[in-house]
Amino acid sequence: MVSRRLEIRNSPPPGHLPERRETHPFRLAPSELQIPMPPEEDYNSQSALRCTGRSGAKMAAGEEEGLAAEPEQEPAAEEPRSFKDLGVTDVLCEACDQLGWKVPTKIQIEAIPVALQGRDIIGLAETGSGKTGAFALPILQALLEVPQRLFALVLTPTRELAFQISEQFEALGSSIGVQSTVIVGGIDTMSQSLALAKKPHVIIATPGRLVDHLENTKGFNLRALKFLVMDEADRILNMDFETEVDKILKVIPRDRKTFLFSATMTKKVQKLQRAALKNPVKCAVSSKYQTVEKLQQYYIFIPSKFKDSYLVYILNELAGNSFMIFCSTCNNTQRTALLLRNLGFTAIPLHGQMSQNKRLGSLNKFKAKARSILLATDVASRGLDIPHVDVVINFDIPTHSKDYIHRVGRTARAGRSGKSITFVTQYDVELFQRIEHLIGKKLPAFPMQEEEVMMLAERVAEAQRFARMELREQGEKKRSRNDDDDTEEAIGVRNKVAGGKKKKRKAF
Repeated sequence: MVSRRLEIRNSPPPGHLPERRETHPFRLAPSELQIPMPPEEDYNSQSALRCTGRSGAKMAAGEEEGLAAEPEQEPAAEEPRSFKDLGVTDVLCEACDQLGWKVPTKIQIEAIPVALQGRDIIGLAETGSGKTGAFALPILQALLEVPQRLFALVLTPTRELAFQISEQFEALGSSIGVQSTVIVGGIDTMSQSLALAKKPHVIIATPGRLVDHLENTKGFNLRALKFLVMDEADRILNMDFETEVDKILKVIPRDRKTFLFSATMTKKVQKLQRAALKNPVKCAVSSKYQTVEKLQQYYIFIPSKFKDSYLVYILNELAGNSFMIFCSTCNNTQRTALLLRNLGFTAIPLHGQMSQNKRLGSLNKFKAKARSILLATDVASRGLDIPHVDVVINFDIPTHSKDYIHRVGRTARAGRSGKSITFVTQYDVELFQRIEHLIGKKLPAFPMQEEEVMMLAERVAEAQRFARMELREQGEKKRSRNDDDDTEEAIGVRNKVAGGKKKKRKAF
């Protein structure tokens, strides 16, 4: 394994450097290039009305898509200042205080009173707005009133989000003895079967692994389920879990309460809403495809071959902050992490080709501030609650414009400020224009000193060579041992191979 590490020192030349446009390799900004843009799909739903009522508001039956109509508003009432004002019981209010939740967020103000009335909910809110508390508190309050095992099911698109939601449930319900279990891929099914046999109050699961247990785990069923939550519903459907969701809906009671939370109201989400919810109330606190107000968004227009040098320059210029850097592929995520480590940065990767334990380890190190730079694929772009991210860098521009919203939403959360910087190469101009069109604003260029960037090129090139060598060594080890692939398909293949070998030895 290559162990050499390089050091980067800031040594700006004295005197005033030329203006950016005189030294930049690209003379035109992306917004100045004329590229025809086909119309984006209109995901705006006219079938749901915004819920702005309080707990005592009277809801009339809606005419469109089975949604509740918006009640006529009385003169503006005083804004709720505490969870007790929303109708949350004292024991749960104390739990909120212990977690530092002093004042409810906008989505919690909108959703909790409606949920406590026993209504189905469609929740649309910007990232980092406290959606987990918006559905966890009503579920726990209902559980206090009617204690029951296998009381609630929460479906999530990713494993990391599932573990995070489980932590929130157990923290909020610690004083009342709430038990939850996480059912996701990459973990031994036998241990999960034993956990399900104990009948926890809340199950947090990814759809694929839950269906596996519903079909194959003896004695496990959800016939008594009272609450179903689909968090990040648009992403669940975009990951082609529609078949699994349909199977789950067929085996759970129809008289349940259903909460559907999504960042966007896509056509797939509308279809799911019609199939799974009964006369729901829409609780929305943000407009379509909106970024956070306190987020400062920038772009850098550069040749693709200099991306690594510009990345190192930015990390030096903004030293002392915590960074999330998004890459498009697992391989590029790993390569860039190795590159930055060779340059002395405390960088760790997070991507789908890592084992579950390594992924959780990387996430926990970053959350604990033991590492200041997290490089990730879009597996970390949504749902994860990491409050101290200062800067998001789109090292590879997202292919889908909506993913930009979710990526930059990792910073400037819960009222904090933050920065996002998007790298735009000669191949990314149309994608960048789509992003600007989606968010409805032209982004400013990030101020750069190109001469300083070019001074780093030689050191960065040497670090690139070391990173490629290390990546090659890791690939050879993985091919020889192949124990790092935690996908359900790979685990199944390995188990079949191991089982076949055992049978052959026994027969011989």
